[in-house]
Amino acid sequence: MNKKCNNEKEIVEETLKNSIEIEEDLMRTFLMTAETIHSDHDLKERLENFAQGNAKRSKQLLDELNETKD
Repeated sequence: MNKKCNNEKEIVEETLKNSIEIEEDLMRTFLMTAETIHSDHDLKERLENFAQGNAKRSKQLLDELNETKD
């Protein structure tokens, strides 16, 4: 692989790692916020659903990162 391809691969890997970190931070934030909600069940459920979406995206990004390393 030439130098340009290596650099592109590094950029993609770094972007994926950063995106995973962001998704995981959002997931934690949504879950922690949902835990504080006691008076609005619908809002609590929406926050939990957002967290599940972040978890799914994190898994997809991690899978993509693992594929780029192969």
